[in-house]
Amino acid sequence: MSACSQCGKHFKNKSYLYMQKRNHKDERSFPCSECEKTFNTKADLVEHQRIHTGEKPFPCPECGKSFKLKKHIVIHLRTHTGEKQYSCPECEKSFTKKSSLTRHQRIHKGEKPFSCPECGKQCAEKSDLVRHLRTHTGEKPFSCPECEKCFSIKSNLIKHQRIHTGEKPFSCPKCEKCFTVKSILIEHQRTHTGEKPYSCPECEKCFNQKSNLLKHQRIHTGEKPFSCPECEKCFNQKSSLIEHKRTHTGEKPHSCPECDKCFTDKSSLTRHQTIHTGEKPYSCPECDKCFTDKTSLSRHERIHTGEKPFSCPECEKCFILKINLIDHQRIHTGEKPYSCTECEKCFTIKSNLIKHQRIHTGEKPYSCPECEKCFNQKSSLLKHQRIHTGD
Repeated sequence: MSACSQCGKHFKNKSYLYMQKRNHKDERSFPCSECEKTFNTKADLVEHQRIHTGEKPFPCPECGKSFKLKKHIVIHLRTHTGEKQYSCPECEKSFTKKSSLTRHQRIHKGEKPFSCPECGKQCAEKSDLVRHLRTHTGEKPFSCPECEKCFSIKSNLIKHQRIHTGEKPFSCPKCEKCFTVKSILIEHQRTHTGEKPYSCPECEKCFNQKSNLLKHQRIHTGEKPFSCPECEKCFNQKSSLIEHKRTHTGEKPHSCPECDKCFTDKSSLTRHQTIHTGEKPYSCPECDKCFTDKTSLSRHERIHTGEKPFSCPECEKCFILKINLIDHQRIHTGEKPYSCTECEKCFTIKSNLIKHQRIHTGEKPYSCPECEKCFNQKSSLLKHQRIHTGD
């Protein structure tokens, strides 16, 4: 065994001792002809030159994928064999690469050795820091060859490209529904398991998606981060803002395939379609009355519970429906937003305007089943029917 005269390190092989001595002298006698970078050994130079030539002399016998370095093919082969020789002593999780184990162990140690020079944020991995730095620089180095849209992270580009290819590589083992992104599959699987891992710290309501929890929490905070550029009305959800904007543009992108009637939002179309199907999937547990949508059932149930959740801040009168509160508040404000196009008479409630307009149109939509006499208001019909009943 030979020892290095500079550092005292011992080597079994004289060639390793020779390389060690050159490290001390900083002799780098193998220069790259392409970029002038120099190396201590010819083997290191040969490996480096493959960057310029693109040569990948080590092919995988299983899948044909090629690699520049032999050590990389050794690591790659473990993906086929399933071998994971590096295990974590803390949690026994196993890895194919030693570097992966080292990165994993930082979770247990809480170690974050890479810090951002801009904001001081600490990262556990260098790759995380590189991605984070792009939030400061605005750099988006990964572009889609189909539409030229750019991304700061390669994985986001890969996900985006599935829009063009139609690829959905993640399938649900329960119902075989397929998804473009693994995270969406995980969320979907909770519809089968019923798992709701995200709970609200205010009211303990649970959700199957983190995004739904964040939306819900705005009810408690009152936060409305999405504002309309036209009228400055604010909303707690982006989807609500998008639907609201259509009141300004007049856009109605959701059309009924039965009657071609159009709607600003999908939920309104879904409710409308029950007119054609006759479907009423929501039934009241108290009286078995059925409804086309869940909100109508919720409003109806207040008849049984007596709940009146909407109170007037002026007189504290309470109402079952929010729309009834809004109509009531006009008594205090004096507002009459509904005006007749014929005589310009104004009304606080839209239904009163509709009744009034029948004076001009002569419309009498309520007919007596006994004598077929017609009336312009339902209340007038009810009074008339007492003649026949003797009430």
